[in-house]
Amino acid sequence: MDLSLLEKVMKHIKLGLLTVLLIGATNLLYAAKPEVEVTTSDSKDIKTGPTAFALIKEGNRYIGEDSKDKVVQIRSEKSIGSLTPSYWYIVYYDEDATAKSVEVKFGGGKKMAVKRQPRVLEIFSKESKPLNREKLKVDSDKALEVALKEDLLTTVRLTNTEMKLERWGEEDAPTWKIKIWAQQARHPEKTVDIGEIFISASEGKVVKLDLHINRVD
Repeated sequence: MDLSLLEKVMKHIKLGLLTVLLIGATNLLYAAKPEVEVTTSDSKDIKTGPTAFALIKEGNRYIGEDSKDKVVQIRSEKSIGSLTPSYWYIVYYDEDATAKSVEVKFGGGKKMAVKRQPRVLEIFSKESKPLNREKLKVDSDKALEVALKEDLLTTVRLTNTEMKLERWGEEDAPTWKIKIWAQQARHPEKTVDIGEIFISASEGKVVKLDLHINRVD
């Protein structure tokens, strides 16, 4: 065999062996690398964003000086794609308004509208008066967190919530009323209202349970 041809053959053999060794080493590295666990968002995830109390301060920018911090009611729309509502209404006491209130709507933390909404039934009642600011200690995120820890909710897949802060009970204590929806067992593409949980806005404790878990069946 020609010497130059032999050298070429040996060269190709060496390159082949080197390639095999590199592939083997790479496979060993991947085998030794620990797998990364991939998690999906759970139905009980609470998204971060401006809380209701933070929106009170933001809403103060769009109302009269005499109405600032004088909150009559806070309410949200039904949450979408999360358990945390994105659309909020902060209702302030307004002595000069016909309905004695002015409402600031927020969406995703941004001001969307300022209206003097008619609250006919509340004009001549205590419902039109500001909530006791000193008793507003538990923000919307904390109230929702407390509600979602209820044992009865561990058996269902939660989908949506709707929150409201207003007077409740004989003492008219500021209270979070949290309405909850869950996935239906037989029709996973549908949701159903399973009731409400009331949370004290001053103590952060559950003061009333009105859940109907059987509705998911």
